[in-house]
Amino acid sequence: MTDLHPVRRALISVSDKTGLIDLGKALEERGIEILSTGGSAKALREAGVAVKDVADVTDFPEMMDGRVKTLHPMVHGGLLALRDNDEHLASMEEHGIWAIDLLVVNLYPFETTVASGADYDTCIENIDIGGPAMIRAAAKNHAFVSVVVDVEDYPKLLGDLDQHGGSTCPKFRKKLAQKAYARTAAYDAAVSNWMADALELKAPHRRAFAGQWKQTLRYGENSHQQAAFYTDGSNRPGVATAQQLQGKELSYNNINDTDAAFELVAEFDPADSPAVAIIKHANPCGVAQGATLAEAYQKAFDCDRTSAFGGIVALNQPLDAETATKITEIFTEVVIAPGASDEAREIFAAKKNLRLLLTDSLPDPRAPMTAYKQVSGGLLVQDKDVGYVGMDDLKVVTEKAPTEEQMRDLLFAWKVGKHVKSNAIVYVKDRATVGVGAGQMSRLDSANVAAAKAQRMADELGLADSLAKGSAVASDAFFPFPDGLLEAAAAGATCVIQPGGSMRDNEVIDAANDAGLAMVFTGMRHFRH
Repeated sequence: MTDLHPVRRALISVSDKTGLIDLGKALEERGIEILSTGGSAKALREAGVAVKDVADVTDFPEMMDGRVKTLHPMVHGGLLALRDNDEHLASMEEHGIWAIDLLVVNLYPFETTVASGADYDTCIENIDIGGPAMIRAAAKNHAFVSVVVDVEDYPKLLGDLDQHGGSTCPKFRKKLAQKAYARTAAYDAAVSNWMADALELKAPHRRAFAGQWKQTLRYGENSHQQAAFYTDGSNRPGVATAQQLQGKELSYNNINDTDAAFELVAEFDPADSPAVAIIKHANPCGVAQGATLAEAYQKAFDCDRTSAFGGIVALNQPLDAETATKITEIFTEVVIAPGASDEAREIFAAKKNLRLLLTDSLPDPRAPMTAYKQVSGGLLVQDKDVGYVGMDDLKVVTEKAPTEEQMRDLLFAWKVGKHVKSNAIVYVKDRATVGVGAGQMSRLDSANVAAAKAQRMADELGLADSLAKGSAVASDAFFPFPDGLLEAAAAGATCVIQPGGSMRDNEVIDAANDAGLAMVFTGMRHFRH
């Protein structure tokens, strides 16, 4: 492979015109001839940059609404010819093919078109064909050709040219080629996944995955693990699209926990009341609704003050000064909210290490999504759990029916339980968690853990009774035996929400009746592993 390779001729064809004029002028100043197509050629020419139309090189006009313009041997021969191969050089001379040393292409905005809700035919017309073909050709021939697919690489290209006297170095070309193939792969993934959705294929024979680099992280879950953060282009409100106003760089665990917190708090409609979720290690240690955000935060904090230290706080309404003041009373890693007042921002500004993330809105908890989990040798793919249970979906199975207030707490507990690692038991009173048991190997253990936390916080607050007394309890899956339910009753729970469906449902119902509990079945479970 040759070392440095001079750039004498460039082909530019871009949909995103950002930086195009500056790049064209910079290349012209360096004596590089520019070929171009359509709108790119027009924009450059109007800016006073000398441009030769690709149609003049191919001696073939653009046709079929631009579908055919660069798919021609004069273009691909110029990109693919090996400059150190005598046969290739002879073919170029015989057919009048010009060498193209630099390709600058960004593709038709297919992903943006799909995101806008465009119809099927419009999306089809925004599938680029010539662009990916040229990119792949140039990337394959990176021994001699530089291929740029990202606007952010324009300055790097010019810097490399200047550093090497009008040539590019092999290491730079290799990096550009790798990025080019990743771009075409991501583009094809977007197209194939969109078509699978359009065809309602839940399990296509082949599935492609792609991500856009956002940042390299200091490390992963542990300091010996390398990690990076990639976005999927969905623009769902959350940690991937939020604006970070202050604080040090987010860590792998910060990102994971912040996502869990914001997805949970979004379950609670801000039009109903303010809500706050405090997360630790992807599990809620306190969730509450209140008359104000400050009240909701205090109720959530009082569920488990110990675990809240160093936690992640998510709000379903813009952060205000009173809530900001309360949050800063203990060490908090991240706060995420759909906006913040100027006063709240000033209060947080005094806490330099506290990360504040702001979004434009909340994610839709019922919007369909695809979830992935890596296992050895493959990926598990499923629909995101967007299951919803409302009042009309509940079936009362005990002699005693829940009161209106109990029903409200049961539905609150059910929403929280959906976001707790299985096996999950959640105690709720007055629309606030008072005990959470997460990730235990048995449902009985989870009930014990949640009850113990409720009692511990009661002791810390100086209360005579456990916080779980008079509470509603949610179980993310059915009780296989009465023992977990009876543990909840012993802790003070008065009503229960669970999926039902166990072979021993009748035993569990009888136990609930004997204990004087009201119980409802949802017919839906929320395992979360």
